[in-house]
Amino acid sequence: MDSANKILLYDTTLRDGAQREGISLSLEDKIKIARKLDDLGIPFIEGGWPGANPRDVQFFWKLQEEPLKHSELVAFCSTRRPNGVAAQDKMLQAILAAGTRWVTIFGKSWDLHVLEGIQTTLEENLAMIRDTIEYLISQGRRVIYDAEHWFDGYKKNPVYALQTLETALKAGAEWLVFCDTNGGTLPHEISQIVQEVVTALNIIPDDPSSPKLGIHTHNDSGLAVANSLAAVVEGVRMVQGTMNGYGERCGNANLCTVIPNLQLKMGYQCLDESELIQLTQTSRLISEIVNLAPDEHAPFVGRSAFAHKGGIHVSAVAKNPFTYEHIKPEAIGNQRRIVISDQSGLSNVLSKAGHFGIDLNKNDPTCRQILERLKTLESEGYQFEAAEASFELLMREALGQRQELFELKGFRVHCDMLQSVEMSCSNAVATIKVRVDGVELLEVAEGNGPVSALDMALRKALVKFYPEIANFHLIDYKVRILDSGAGTSAKTRVLVESSNGQNHWTTVGVSPNILDASYQAVVEGIEYGLLLKEVPSLAVVQS
Repeated sequence: MDSANKILLYDTTLRDGAQREGISLSLEDKIKIARKLDDLGIPFIEGGWPGANPRDVQFFWKLQEEPLKHSELVAFCSTRRPNGVAAQDKMLQAILAAGTRWVTIFGKSWDLHVLEGIQTTLEENLAMIRDTIEYLISQGRRVIYDAEHWFDGYKKNPVYALQTLETALKAGAEWLVFCDTNGGTLPHEISQIVQEVVTALNIIPDDPSSPKLGIHTHNDSGLAVANSLAAVVEGVRMVQGTMNGYGERCGNANLCTVIPNLQLKMGYQCLDESELIQLTQTSRLISEIVNLAPDEHAPFVGRSAFAHKGGIHVSAVAKNPFTYEHIKPEAIGNQRRIVISDQSGLSNVLSKAGHFGIDLNKNDPTCRQILERLKTLESEGYQFEAAEASFELLMREALGQRQELFELKGFRVHCDMLQSVEMSCSNAVATIKVRVDGVELLEVAEGNGPVSALDMALRKALVKFYPEIANFHLIDYKVRILDSGAGTSAKTRVLVESSNGQNHWTTVGVSPNILDASYQAVVEGIEYGLLLKEVPSLAVVQS
């Protein structure tokens, strides 16, 4: 492989990404993420700061016992303390105990931080950089030097900032990484400053004997990805970032955006093709592990990144996807979606029918009937772009393919509010009567709210006829008030996401009565789950 086209990726999700507000990773979480990044083929995975907390110490011990298969695990630490000796610094002893071959050390580039932050002299800061790197190398480690606040420091005092890099190089650092720690630098500034450093240090990008450069950007100005790409154009060959852009404040450079841009747009090699197609799945899995909802509109890996809603768009994409898609979604493991809404045309309906495995011809009058029914329902408050399972049921009903699996004869829900000094809660009891195959059933169930009780009563009745319902469960429930000006009599839209443990699907209900809207969505969720058993190919669509 041509080294001029190779970009080494450095993932810091487990350290910098974990500093995002709202993220708290357990030891098991960190190990799962590290293994997934290893499978993805990320060359460097920064595992954390050994010694900073017991969890990170245990993490490095665990991966000593069961090492990663492909990636280099990296320990992270600062330079030694002022007026000390690296060989006697307990912090550096913890780094050595982590047992990694590579260590990333960050040091101060900005004289403001030296004089006011750590309150030492400029000369002592250079000694801290030199002593720390030389000591780690004497202990058999390879060093990546992160120049903290590099761009701010260079803009204020370029002579001193360059001295910090020269000191790190002479001490034996193999990589010099420019850090835009405050995230305030603009792309044209990144380009200019990297060019000036390349000239000042006589760096020849892609020459194995020349110093190697990296970039580490933050997203406070919304430019972390753009700044990373700008640095690569000027000769940087390592890009540091996080999955999904997680990180402190506004986050770090999002590797899920950086990687496809570098590889599919700019011609650089980051991952093998077989690894690149895992990118979307990796992004979503890590979202699950950190317990944050995935960004549905994220570039490349978002669920809506290749979603088409306007009828003209859908018609054109059906003829040639490149009319409205900048890459093939399959290249990064994503997929095209045709969204159904009141903006739809016949092309949307036909495309969706094909997606569901339904044979429908545009000359069939039913096609026009489905479109008109869709637009009528959406004018009443239904939303099918977020509830594709409900739209498929609507489509099958119009085609005479929707079975009546059960008939509701009536339901009643009773709620009691229990209050005490310590807490308040709502107990609900639902009574429901349904008919299945000519048999009427009356069931009662309790829940921690009216919708929960109603859902449990319905399942309790139906599971006797459809045992697979025992595996169904609600995984999300959303309520939207559609006409807030109507006060308590406002119309309500309810979206229910259901799962059978393998697949998930979303259904919708609309009514001025929130219980009626919830019932509609819950019933269709159960009905669609049963349909998955009858039409296994649908599982691929909804998973």
